[in-house]
Amino acid sequence: MNDHGLIIGLESRLLNAWPSFDYQAYDGWILRLANGYSKRANSATPLLPNAALDEELLDHMIARFVEANVRPTFRLNGLEAEDVDERLKLRGFRAIEPTHVLVAAIEMGDCEADPEVELRPHPSKNWVREAARSYGGDKADDATLMQIVSRIRQNAAFATLSLDDKPVAWGLGVVERGYIGLYDIVVAPDLRGIGLGRRVVSSLMAWGCQEGARSAYLQVREENEVARSLYGALGFETAYRYTHRVMPGHSG
Repeated sequence: MNDHGLIIGLESRLLNAWPSFDYQAYDGWILRLANGYSKRANSATPLLPNAALDEELLDHMIARFVEANVRPTFRLNGLEAEDVDERLKLRGFRAIEPTHVLVAAIEMGDCEADPEVELRPHPSKNWVREAARSYGGDKADDATLMQIVSRIRQNAAFATLSLDDKPVAWGLGVVERGYIGLYDIVVAPDLRGIGLGRRVVSSLMAWGCQEGARSAYLQVREENEVARSLYGALGFETAYRYTHRVMPGHSG
């Protein structure tokens, strides 16, 4: 059984750490919109235990997505009522991208950051451009990424690791109420698999330790076994799991 208190606490921190442009509240659900950049910022998520979803509310939220030219997407994290997943399935919503929310304890002795990882409190144009380029695909939109990260109001650190003065790995840490959330951990495509991402993650956790965090959390797709293995070696364990239900035929 999922720990509803833990899920609500981490989902609330996620809302603050990865801001959207528009928030709408509907009977235990939060619908977020950010021009279609990332599912976590463009989806409806339950934030109260047993959040119900009847046909009227479902139609209403679908209309809000369509108005914004964003694919109707529901993030189901275990807080939703038991019949929600089946209701969405019957309406043609496909289940995609199951994702694990991982949590790790930060020990008091883990507060020493890698001196070669640069940490800045605000995003630079270079950080956003290079991180977006290394992501590629739909996440190569550096203008929208800048709008999102510029909205963060919690204590944040934007990490860059360079080799021979060339930036090769990036990451974002956001501290709130004893946790550091890790986001946008990305390594240049031609340098993956040699431990650069681990150095960024470890440095952000050390920075979080300095800022009073005693736990770290992040999200990783279930299919990404390489990343899950890396995080497992750093002490991360699954706190809960969520999946997406998306409506075919609409795109942002």
